[in-house]
Amino acid sequence: MTPHLRFVASVCLALSLGLSACSRDKPAVAARPTADPMQVQAPDNLLSQLTLGAAQQVQVAETLRVAGTIDFDEFGLTRIGASVTGRVNRLYAHLGQYVKTGDPLAQIHSSELSSAQLAFLKARSQTELLRRNAQRARTLFEADVISAAELQRRENEYEVTATEMRAAMDQLRVLGMSTAAIERLADTGIIDSNATVSATLSGVVVERKVASGQVVQPSDAMFVVADLKRVWAVAQVPEQQVGQVRVGQAVLIEVPALDNEKLVGKLIYVGQTVNPDTRTVLVRTELDNRDGRLKPAMLASMLIQSNPQPQLTVPSRAVVREDDEDHVFVETAPGQFRLTRVKLAPEREGQRVVLEGLQEGTRIVTDGAFHLNNHRNLAADSDGD
Repeated sequence: MTPHLRFVASVCLALSLGLSACSRDKPAVAARPTADPMQVQAPDNLLSQLTLGAAQQVQVAETLRVAGTIDFDEFGLTRIGASVTGRVNRLYAHLGQYVKTGDPLAQIHSSELSSAQLAFLKARSQTELLRRNAQRARTLFEADVISAAELQRRENEYEVTATEMRAAMDQLRVLGMSTAAIERLADTGIIDSNATVSATLSGVVVERKVASGQVVQPSDAMFVVADLKRVWAVAQVPEQQVGQVRVGQAVLIEVPALDNEKLVGKLIYVGQTVNPDTRTVLVRTELDNRDGRLKPAMLASMLIQSNPQPQLTVPSRAVVREDDEDHVFVETAPGQFRLTRVKLAPEREGQRVVLEGLQEGTRIVTDGAFHLNNHRNLAADSDGD
């Protein structure tokens, strides 16, 4: 090795030994432990403001809210039609009118009615004639003028015509004539081809499906009259929740049109079948409507309260919202707490039912959780700096 190369090697060795010595002399930097951002130590002045309690079982009645509507009480609803085939020649009732039982709603001109009246008058006349013949035959038989067979023949003729007259009278009743009107027809012999359609229920005309000049038949519904002093509230309960409802159960009805005023009622009907399309069961309650504020087809919400059941709850004031989730402060040691995420049901009477995240008896902050969370956030910001 030349003198020049020996010099370069010596310099490199000296530099290497110097760097190694510097590396041994430099102290190592210890890694700082990472603090739990959910854990907090409450100072004495804050600790005195906190109230601790335990998550505990409380009797809670679940409230089931289902959408519904106001409907007619079907026991106070009647569809009124013509009793004869004919043409409407007069209308007395209009939509929204209040009518009483027996009030005329419309008048129908019917050739069917006049034919039936004529048949009745003929049968009545023939019956009267044969009745007199039978009486005369009875007198002649007693005088030994005619035989018993002749008497029997005349009495049979009278009985047949009497039966035909009663059948004709029944037909007039079917066509809507009252007993008084039939007696008047028998006395006067005047045929009236106009039939009156009368109200069979006191209430409000809620539908009118006929116009003047229209031809109607007995199968046609001309008017719908409803007694609106009582109405129904009906709703569809999902089949998964139908076990929470029963007949006689108290319910509250909220009607948006009445500023969500709560009306008190009770279930009078729970359906026995499930609607295969909606997978729901029909429920119904009855409401007093003498003031007329409730209108059929109004939207309503039905709040059904179930029987109280023991459920794990925490006070609503113990809940802290953090990152759009519910939390509570769980005591981990005296003066130390951990912000713990929980899943809770909506608030009811100042309590929140615990769905997951806590066990019965767990010690939590029930009052002052908001201030404790502010202290935790300030402490976390200080540590970050």
